[in-house]
Amino acid sequence: MSDPVTLHDIYLARSRIAGQAMRTPLILSQSLSARFDAEIYLKLETLQPSGAFKLRGALNKIASLSPEQLERGVTTASTGNHGRAVAWAAKRLGARAIICVSELVPANKVAAIEALGAEARVVGRSQDDAFVEARRLVSEEGMALIEPFDDPLIAAGQGTIGLELMEDIPELDRVLIGLSGGGLLGGIGRAVKGINPKVRVTGVSMLEGAAMIESLAAGKPVEVEEEASLADSLGGGIGLDNRCTFELVREVMDDHHQVSEAAIARAMLHFFEQEKMLVEGAAVVGLAAIEERAIDIRGEKVALIISGNGVDAGTLMRARAMLDYPER
Repeated sequence: MSDPVTLHDIYLARSRIAGQAMRTPLILSQSLSARFDAEIYLKLETLQPSGAFKLRGALNKIASLSPEQLERGVTTASTGNHGRAVAWAAKRLGARAIICVSELVPANKVAAIEALGAEARVVGRSQDDAFVEARRLVSEEGMALIEPFDDPLIAAGQGTIGLELMEDIPELDRVLIGLSGGGLLGGIGRAVKGINPKVRVTGVSMLEGAAMIESLAAGKPVEVEEEASLADSLGGGIGLDNRCTFELVREVMDDHHQVSEAAIARAMLHFFEQEKMLVEGAAVVGLAAIEERAIDIRGEKVALIISGNGVDAGTLMRARAMLDYPER
């Protein structure tokens, strides 16, 4: 079987999304570097116009559609960030968008989608339920489906992050990436390993509802019940008919870790208090893994993908309450 995502595809994606998706800053965290005796860099995808890395893949896919497809509009199912990215890209390219979300998606993410002019359609209790409606819109109304992750064009778009990492830190030793459907990790992994195969790609998921990790353990895509989590953006299944990201992740990921809700909460509060950043739970799982799983990164150059800013004050308060954290 031919490779669904090549390094060349990722370079083409970068050319396609240039001037729309942002080349995001990579900053050295002084506090984390001192704490773990390593050089720890933060890749700030939170600064994308849509607030998360998902914009890269959405733009790459939507820009590839024909004028006739754009006229009929686009749809997707999303835990929030992908929907916001599709809404942003569709508005930029003049297409109507309907974003299908489950009841587990936080209200602030639904509001952000609607603020971009798209319709947010709430359907069912899981991303799989939301996908049923998205696929109906494709079959009955002719809309184009923008997959959240399982599409080579989506993964190639996310992979442009890996190109930027290797240009900014040619001596990179490891990158820690939130693992859900696998588009982000698969794309970045293909890029960094295509340039330097020695870079270690570490995936991180929450303890419950980690569909990709359960599927890798089973040796094939499996259904996993979706659970509420501070890292809600990592929720959802990978699809029993997964065509791209399951094999891609299996090929490029060196190791993976699952982290507790308490570890995610601690990492969110670190970013708020020490890094002065309000970021979502899925964006901090790399730090949670280093801390809770005692990953030995001493002396390494490490990048954490700070994937999105889809969090509100209520979620941060929930993280504080989970740890019985004192007000400051």
